[in-house]
Amino acid sequence: MIKELIKMMKSKKFSGVILLFIAVSLIIFSQTLFSSPIRETGGSAQGTLTTSLPQISNIEENNPRRVPDTREQVFFSFSGIAQIVLPTVVHINTVEVVQQTFPGFRNPFGGFFGFRENPQQSEQTREFRRPGLGSGVIVRQDGRRVYVLTNNHVAERAQEIRVTLNDGREFDAKIIGNDSRTDLALIMFESPDKLPIAALGDSDDLEVGDLVLAIGSPFGFESTVTMGIVSALGRQGVRGITRFTDYIQTDASINPGNSGGALVNMRGEVVGINTWIASSSGGSAGVGFAIPINNSKRAINEFIATGRITYGWLGVSVGDFVGRAGEDLRRSLGIENIRGAVVFNLFRNSPAYKSGLLPGDYIIRIGNENIQNADHLTRVIGRLEPGSNHRFTIIRNREEMSLNVRIEQRAAEGEIQGSRDLWPGIVVRNITDELRREARTEAKKGVVITSVIPDSTAAVAGLRQGDVIQEINDIPITDIGSFYTTFNKPGNRKIFQIDRQGSSIMIGLVR
Repeated sequence: MIKELIKMMKSKKFSGVILLFIAVSLIIFSQTLFSSPIRETGGSAQGTLTTSLPQISNIEENNPRRVPDTREQVFFSFSGIAQIVLPTVVHINTVEVVQQTFPGFRNPFGGFFGFRENPQQSEQTREFRRPGLGSGVIVRQDGRRVYVLTNNHVAERAQEIRVTLNDGREFDAKIIGNDSRTDLALIMFESPDKLPIAALGDSDDLEVGDLVLAIGSPFGFESTVTMGIVSALGRQGVRGITRFTDYIQTDASINPGNSGGALVNMRGEVVGINTWIASSSGGSAGVGFAIPINNSKRAINEFIATGRITYGWLGVSVGDFVGRAGEDLRRSLGIENIRGAVVFNLFRNSPAYKSGLLPGDYIIRIGNENIQNADHLTRVIGRLEPGSNHRFTIIRNREEMSLNVRIEQRAAEGEIQGSRDLWPGIVVRNITDELRREARTEAKKGVVITSVIPDSTAAVAGLRQGDVIQEINDIPITDIGSFYTTFNKPGNRKIFQIDRQGSSIMIGLVR
């Protein structure tokens, strides 16, 4: 019998049976091992198996949910973040009362009997209640007063504002302060209860690719949470969108009704106020924009204190050199590969004017902050305290130099100095074949006026778009560099030799 058993073990068929038995045994053993109970102890697990998998939250009887401790933990769920932030985001319903005039009933026999009707008596005025919606973030509570940050375009024209909390409670609210330049507003309602306040993060810590949540009321659907990433930072506003702030771009779904809601990082902190979307349909196309919360923190305090935001004012019109034409202009001014903003015009008696800034100066730094472009310069100036002094580093005539500038307070939009105070009131470019054709001139030298500011000194003197400036005070002009060097020479009177569509004329400017 033993000999027969040895013979079977040597056979291939028997070897296969042995291997199958070993495999089944291993499976059974592993199931037993991994089914052993695991008990959490401070982030690690104890039992027959030790695991290092992070936990989103401790779901125990008396412990509330908490946000993840590490970036890796967020892959399990965003519920801990949502439960913390949702109570701090409100739904806003507004009503704008609009009056519209309609032609009234006219008496068809009035003229027949010799009576003249008063046209104003035949007109009728009707009121319409135009509803609106948006979102907001609870940022402060002082006693019974609860302050909610939202967008200016949500609340600006509202005669009635109704705030709905995440738990369904409703309150009447009113505007405390608003600012069209940054599209921010602060509204307030009163509550006898202490309400949760949003934690405001540091938007400067954001990086492209970071996970974010957008929380608000898209299309009126309250307490909606969507997820995406930070697609880009430092985006500029497009035409019709304020440029007094930059924007965080995100692909988290943002739709009408999300305006004023929260953009939240993975620590449950508000890092942005959702504001606008780029879309051809009006709905989300994955290109949404939020105001960085660091641009909003100062606004909260100023709204409560004065109802408005105070901006610093320099008193210049500035721009950027972009594209091929911009490269040519940069070479002419000696500023290739240097970031900054060029000064085209100055307001008389402005801080820039008093400090000695000149048209054509290229501002590259304020204090220790490097200037990236014209929009960035506008934002930096706006943040400066009125009455404060700052060192401006500029490039003039290819040389770097510094000026001390005392910043003043920027006036309200309707009170800003008129363009009649702009000096000189033009923008020029190097002449090219294309510009020569547009100006209908054969001039081979000089610079072309591409823009004349209405009512400015240049406009009043008679300068026109398309004029080719060939000489200033009998000094030939070859490019934009020589134009600014010559124009800024001492003396208040500037005599321009102009080629206007082939005709030679002279025009004088007085500073």
